[in-house]
Amino acid sequence: MSSVLDELVTLLALERIEENLFRGQSQDLGWGTVFGGQVLGQALSAAVQTVPPERQVHSLHAYFLRPGDVKKPIVYDVDRIRDGSSFTTRRVVAIQSGHAIFNLACSFQREEEGFEHQDEMPSAPPPESCPTEQERLANHAARLPRFLRERATAKAPFEIRLVDVEDDPLRPTPRPPARAVWLKAAGALPDDPALHAYLLAWASDHAFVTTALLPHGVTWLSPGMQVASLDHVMWFHGRFRVDDWLLHVIDSPRASGARGLVRGRVFTRDGRLVASTSQEGLVRKRAPQH
Repeated sequence: MSSVLDELVTLLALERIEENLFRGQSQDLGWGTVFGGQVLGQALSAAVQTVPPERQVHSLHAYFLRPGDVKKPIVYDVDRIRDGSSFTTRRVVAIQSGHAIFNLACSFQREEEGFEHQDEMPSAPPPESCPTEQERLANHAARLPRFLRERATAKAPFEIRLVDVEDDPLRPTPRPPARAVWLKAAGALPDDPALHAYLLAWASDHAFVTTALLPHGVTWLSPGMQVASLDHVMWFHGRFRVDDWLLHVIDSPRASGARGLVRGRVFTRDGRLVASTSQEGLVRKRAPQH
């Protein structure tokens, strides 16, 4: 396991401070507030630690309420709503400085047999043929803000490879609101399904709501743009490993009212649909100040 991946696993593991209370540290990725995937992954990790290991998460619904402060830890308060014969339900509130910054509802199920069908995996080039994020941004590094320039060249816990690379990541040409992203943890991980689930939750927020910006020729770095996650939904359909390649296929069916809706499907390299995702985010362009 690489050192940065080990740091992420530790970040998501949490400290238990009471029966249903957990504390997580915050990671500064350079933009001043906590990365949405971090609080999503930590909240799911807190819920997992109150559920029998034979029950695996099958869905989560989350709301981002306030920006998180990267300089402060986050406390996760787990409410054990229900333990049924087949399903377990948990609610998690993330608290910082006495205020709720995030709310998660998630459901777990014991493994059962049943009917099966799935969408076919779209055709995509193999991940090895797609550029890494570092390669994609290398030719534009001098134009990036300093914090992003440093992050773009730093080691990361996940290897991220976009299938269709924008001609200019800072001033993209308008295009249909769809993209596909190969992702894989940067090292081998233990055979722990819960660990792989909350690591995928962390990674699923990457390049997600920004898909709604593609038709408009702007990025989250464009002057006047305010982009933030409002909610995040995931359904887990089967076992997977995040240390094997996964393809997140994303589209945005609608943007309106300063909000953009995105949805995704996560496939294993051999074509199994293992998770579905959805998110609505704030995509607001402020008028210039005179």
